[in-house]
Amino acid sequence: MSEKTTDIVDKLLRAKIEELGYEIVDIEFVKKYGQMNLTVFIDIPRGVTLDDCELVHNAVNPILDEADPIKDAYVLNISSPGLDRPFKRQRDFERNYGKEVEVKLYAPLRGKKLYEGILKEKTENFIIIETPDKEDLKLEMTRIALVRPLVRFE
Repeated sequence: MSEKTTDIVDKLLRAKIEELGYEIVDIEFVKKYGQMNLTVFIDIPRGVTLDDCELVHNAVNPILDEADPIKDAYVLNISSPGLDRPFKRQRDFERNYGKEVEVKLYAPLRGKKLYEGILKEKTENFIIIETPDKEDLKLEMTRIALVRPLVRFE
C-alpha cells in the first residue's frame, strides 16, 4: 500500500513549519475549482495572519519543489484552520477543555442532534460536556459527527 500524499507532505514539512514556530493542524489534497489544491493548515497560539501564511508558503515551497512528492500540477495553499474548525486530533480536544463546544450527532439523542456545552473530557470512546443546565452529558464517539468550538458573535 502506498503512503497517502498528505502523510508524505506532513513528513516533508513538519520540521520546517515547527522550526518557524507553527503547528500543522491538517493537510488536505483535494480538487477545487477544477484543479488539485494542497492546503496546509497551520496554527499558532496568537492566531494566524496573512503574513504568517506567506512566510510559511515561502519556506515550504522550495522543499516541495525539491522533493517533488506530487507529480501532477497543484496549487499550494497555506491557511489558518479558522475559528470553528472541527476537532480532529486528541490535542485539539485537550486544548479546548473548559471551553464551549458544539457537538453534532449522526442520529438524534433525546430528540436532538445538536448539543452545546463546556468540554470536560475526551477519551478514545466518548466525550463529556457540561450542558447549559449543568448536566454532564456523556456522548459516545461513534455517535458524533462533529465537535468544534462554539463561536458566538455579539
